[in-house]
Amino acid sequence: MTLANETTADPIRLSDYRKPAWTVATVELDVDLGIDASEIAARLTLHRDPAQASPLRLNGEGLELLSISVDGQPLAPADYRYDGSTLEIGAARDGSVLETRVRVRPAANTALEGLYLSGPRETGFLLTQCEAEGFRHITFFPDRPDVLARFTVTLKADRERFPVLLAGGNPAGAGELPDGRHWARFVDPHPKPSYLFALVAGRLENIERDYVTGDGRKLKLVIWSEANVIDRCHYALDALERSMRWDERTYGRHYDLDVFHVVATHDFNMGAMENKGLNIFNAKYLLADPDSSTDDEYRAVEAVVAHEYFHNWTGNRVTCRDWFQLSLKEGLTVFREQQFSAEMNSPSLKRIEDVSLLRRAQFPEDAGPLAHPVRPQEYREINNFYTATVYEKGSELVRMLAGRLGTSGFRRGMDLYFERHDGQAATIEDFLSALGDANDIDLTTYLAWYAQSGTPRLHAKGLYDAHKREYTLTLSQQTHATAGQPHKQPLPIPVKLSLFGYDGKALPLHLDGHAAETEKVVVVDQATQSFVFRNVASAPVPSLLRGFSAPVVLECDYTPAELALLVTHDIDGFNRWEAGQQLATLAFENLRSTGDTAACSAWCEALSALFHNPAIDDALLADLMTPPGEIEFADRQSEVDPAKIHAQRQALQHRLAQHLGATALLDRYQALAAHTSQALDADSQARRRLKRRVLELLALLDADQAHALAAHQYQNAPGMTDRLAALGVLVRDRAPQAAAALADFRQRYADNPLALDKWFSVQAQIPGEPALATVMALENDASFTLKNPNRARALLGAFASTNPSGFHRVDGQGYRLLAERLAQLDALNPQIAARLATAFNGWQRLEPIRREAARAALKELAQREGLSPNLSEIVANVLQR
Repeated sequence: MTLANETTADPIRLSDYRKPAWTVATVELDVDLGIDASEIAARLTLHRDPAQASPLRLNGEGLELLSISVDGQPLAPADYRYDGSTLEIGAARDGSVLETRVRVRPAANTALEGLYLSGPRETGFLLTQCEAEGFRHITFFPDRPDVLARFTVTLKADRERFPVLLAGGNPAGAGELPDGRHWARFVDPHPKPSYLFALVAGRLENIERDYVTGDGRKLKLVIWSEANVIDRCHYALDALERSMRWDERTYGRHYDLDVFHVVATHDFNMGAMENKGLNIFNAKYLLADPDSSTDDEYRAVEAVVAHEYFHNWTGNRVTCRDWFQLSLKEGLTVFREQQFSAEMNSPSLKRIEDVSLLRRAQFPEDAGPLAHPVRPQEYREINNFYTATVYEKGSELVRMLAGRLGTSGFRRGMDLYFERHDGQAATIEDFLSALGDANDIDLTTYLAWYAQSGTPRLHAKGLYDAHKREYTLTLSQQTHATAGQPHKQPLPIPVKLSLFGYDGKALPLHLDGHAAETEKVVVVDQATQSFVFRNVASAPVPSLLRGFSAPVVLECDYTPAELALLVTHDIDGFNRWEAGQQLATLAFENLRSTGDTAACSAWCEALSALFHNPAIDDALLADLMTPPGEIEFADRQSEVDPAKIHAQRQALQHRLAQHLGATALLDRYQALAAHTSQALDADSQARRRLKRRVLELLALLDADQAHALAAHQYQNAPGMTDRLAALGVLVRDRAPQAAAALADFRQRYADNPLALDKWFSVQAQIPGEPALATVMALENDASFTLKNPNRARALLGAFASTNPSGFHRVDGQGYRLLAERLAQLDALNPQIAARLATAFNGWQRLEPIRREAARAALKELAQREGLSPNLSEIVANVLQR
């Protein structure tokens, strides 16, 4: 059911938190499943906090109440009050048993929250999504994460229409019912909050594998999907087993049920959901095969499978006390996922990938009207706080703590955290306390990171005294004011650093009378601090924030030659890339403002040297040769003209291509193409990554040659990575061969929704003014629908969030199109509408003409009647701050 026509609720504040007056010991659910109508009978054993005198209040939204009783006695209408969102009962007492029966309508539920139908009514299946507050759309319950109960679930349905019945927990029986119906029961022995409840019912196929945990328990791993895609689930099953082994080895955590079910669906608002024992995945993050999945998507499947499995302990066994603590489970689990992915693949490339995402998604969030702390102080609609700040920045805070404690210290802290809080709903303070107590360290100063919004800026200045052979590094921090937080306090910022001589060798560090290796971590916890390194033979070049040791913006007056030295010699793969990004940024800014080419020449020369160095990893070289994106360049400007930024970035890349030369680029491309395959090993993926980048650069010099190569690559590609890379070059350049390739792709993948999403996205990212007409034409494609979240994100999300020069048209038509579609989407799925609306974040920094056009579109959207709380909160925040 939709949530349109509701008004924005009063804010919920962390300072108002109170323990639940009523908790639930056990839940027995009897679910009679149907597509148009399902009935849920619930039996709750209640406990009352003797210190609170509140009557029993339960959440329940959009429920048709059929019957209600307390302790076996039916209640008359005068005995309770239900206003459509809250059920209040005065007769309940400690130990009472509440029984209710309600009816819900899955097929009419386009919000995809609660119980809903995925796919066509004739062939689709039923499933649930309960995080954050979806369970209240299923039955009456104190729907908050600090109410943990043991669930017993019995599902009943027509066997022919719903042959597969699944719920969380262990299977506890199944059987036949009259009239061709059947039943299945599941018991979860572990107490859990209602947001972790799940059920699935329909026609599904499975693949499975026996698994023995590190502590000797035998269980089954089972992945379910619709029959036509079950063969694409094998990689995910392998990834699941790798994840489980890694968690046993790294954190000592073992799985705790008899079966682990995973289900794929094409209709899902989130990426995936960690429901206890029954994970539900957006098919985008579960299905994979070489013909329709790119290398990046294979890594994403592995990462998301790991993420949801790791939640079994960091989220399920230990959950969050309230939604303000959301990063306790999400930030921590993202960090664990990143650790796993780094170990499975390349640590340097994984770190580059993670920081790139942080800068594209979270830094702009921190700098705009939607800025909020990792632990916000208030919210109106909790679904709007599933953000890059909570996830990605939250992960960076855990990474800082892990770096502070070291590998063994962090493991000790995590062991104590699990020991103390298993089966409980915990807080960020609980987490920091366990980490600190296990290592006899006070970590409470890090709470400021969780409470303070905005990205700190760390300014570094070095001074070398040749007479004393001393190098003084002065580090100063500042965080700009954000909405509601005009004054910022200094934060503890761990800075991992090395010093390099001009011969490219790392120097030994002598600090505070202690000799060290060539790398050290210093903590900056004051506004300004200085660190004096002694016995330094000559002026060094500092390599700062190695591995991106803190989520800050580094400001250092590097010369082009110093950055080029780090690009060429730094052994930290991330910092080598980071030096290249800073050098490219310096080149971009100098070319834009003064026309000075010194930085550009240094950048090109350093990359040329690496391009001809056979020892460098192909994937790292590809990333080194890619300058920051248009969004990152825009973040450094006070007044943004996206069209100019696009043109200037293209000019910068053209200079690099010229420096490398068409002949060298063509030779490298052909050498890489000679090894074309669909293999997934690291070397093969790296070659494909570099081949794409070389082709993009060659297209800037010799478009005809590059387009001919791209057309040939498209036609002969053994897998999606090469095929989509070639298609991207043809489409973005509007090459003559693009139309034929697009038509072929459309026909080839007509029955593959995930591949078809790529077809929509690649066209939505055509740079400049032509993008709008393309998007509007694609909306008329028979396969486009706003009802499917993946499809809406593939077209509208790609256009508005990843194509600045296309979306930010000077005539404002891009803004008006998005605002109109948001209103339409809001009536169907408020969560997705609100997430897409964040594309307007940062409109205040646009140049005046675009700024006024964006403001007008937002104001018109805000004045529409019947907007959901989800969308109205985002629009109001973007407008008012």
